[in-house]
Order: sequence, then structure tokens, then C-alpha cells
Amino acid sequence: MNVKAGYSTPMMHVADIERSIRFYELLGFETVDTDRCQPLGWARMHCEGGAVMFLRAEEPVNASAHPVMLVMYTPDLAGLREQLLAGSVKVPPIKYPEYMPSGEINLSDHDGNIIVIAHWGKREQEAWERRTGRKI
Repeated sequence: MNVKAGYSTPMMHVADIERSIRFYELLGFETVDTDRCQPLGWARMHCEGGAVMFLRAEEPVNASAHPVMLVMYTPDLAGLREQLLAGSVKVPPIKYPEYMPSGEINLSDHDGNIIVIAHWGKREQEAWERRTGRKI
């Protein structure tokens, strides 16, 4: 028998869960569960293909001591960037590094966690499937 763990969900200590929820909603996450306390002690959010949880930090958050890096993908990076800018998020210009020629942006949430969002459309998916022989 081969037993596996699954449904991996990063949990991040944050200073203000309600503020984190508002920020991650701009990325497409939806709150699916909380402890229903005021203020919230924890919350879980889902998006297409992923999830995050927030736990209210009991001490000041020091992201440099325990940074989390989330890597996300979108078929419309320019559109998502404009949406974030409209939501008053500071977003740098799209970069086109050798490893991600379709483009990516790098930003941080209010607690210093790093978020990398890469463009991944039909062309990138098909190229990946040809290269790896896998279909997802």
C-alpha cells in the first residue's frame, strides 16, 4: 500500500488576517472557511488549483526569518497586473527572464511574503506537454 499526503496548503503567519484576505481576493482567492472569531484567528482561501491559510501572528511578523514564496500562474498576466494596480497594489513592470520568457511579476503581500505570478497560457501549456509528455 502506498499512502500519500495531499491537498498541500501553505499556512502563513500574518499580522492582520482581514487585510490579507482583501489582498489575496485581488489575486482571485475566495475565503472558504474561518474560525468565525472577531478578529479572525485563522482563515482558509482557495483559488483555481491552490489554497492558502492565514494564522494571526502572536508576535510581530518577521517575513525575512520565515519567508513564504508562492508561485502562481495566469493566462492574462497583463490583465491581472492592471487589476492589481486598480486595487492599489504596488506592482512592478512585467519582466521576461530567460526561464519565463512569457513574463512574470514579483511582489510581496503586507507581511513580506513573496508572490511570483507568471504568464501561463495555452501556448506555454502545450509546449510543456510536448516537452514532458504529460497532460494536466
